[in-house]
Order: sequence, then structure tokens, then C-alpha cells
Amino acid sequence: MTAPDPAEDTVSDATFAAEDAGHPAPTGAGAATITPYRDGPLIVRGDFRLVDTDGVEIDPGRRTVALCRCGKSGIKPFCDGTHKRTGFSAASGPASPRPAARIPRSFDQPGPESTDPAAG
Repeated sequence: MTAPDPAEDTVSDATFAAEDAGHPAPTGAGAATITPYRDGPLIVRGDFRLVDTDGVEIDPGRRTVALCRCGKSGIKPFCDGTHKRTGFSAASGPASPRPAARIPRSFDQPGPESTDPAAG
């Protein structure tokens, strides 16, 4: 799989300009940040590796990419703007409570004790 040609990318460059609009910068040298945009893609900034299900690395061709969340992109895993035409809807913030907080931890991993009264 090849990365999309930035010259053919239908996602507006304004999406990537968000880096300069007060959004969090990566912390630490080269750390990646992932920002979900309301009704749009996940914007990934910084140093990251993108691999397919077989572990083969996909070269994104840049340090900031938009990843599809709607499932309709013609250049998956990258966003091509199709979400705008399909009426895709998703919040930009996390679910409440956060889904990861509901996932049981295995006994060999450190973590907070369950606060679920039904857990016994």
C-alpha cells in the first residue's frame, strides 16, 4: 500500500494547520499525539509508525496525517474527506465513562482497583 500523494489529497491543508491553532503539541522529543476531530478524522502528529494487520509498515510520507474514522475513505487508512459527503458523525472528545476504564485488567498488570459496585 502506498501513502496518498499530498498533491492529490482531498483533505484540506487547513486540517493540518490546526497544529498552529493552539492544539496540543507532542510532548517529549518526537512523541506522537492523536486528535479526534468532531465528525472527521483522527489527526496524528509527531513520530509514529503505521503498520497494517500483517505488521508491514505503511509510509505516511509526512509527520502529520489524517486517519479515516468513517470507514468510507478510498485511500484507507488515510482520510480522503468522504466523511463530509456521507454525514459521518462522531464526537471529538472521549466517551464518558471512557471505554478503557470499563475494560477489566488482568491480574498480572498493575492498575486501579475496580470501583464498580457490581464487581463484588
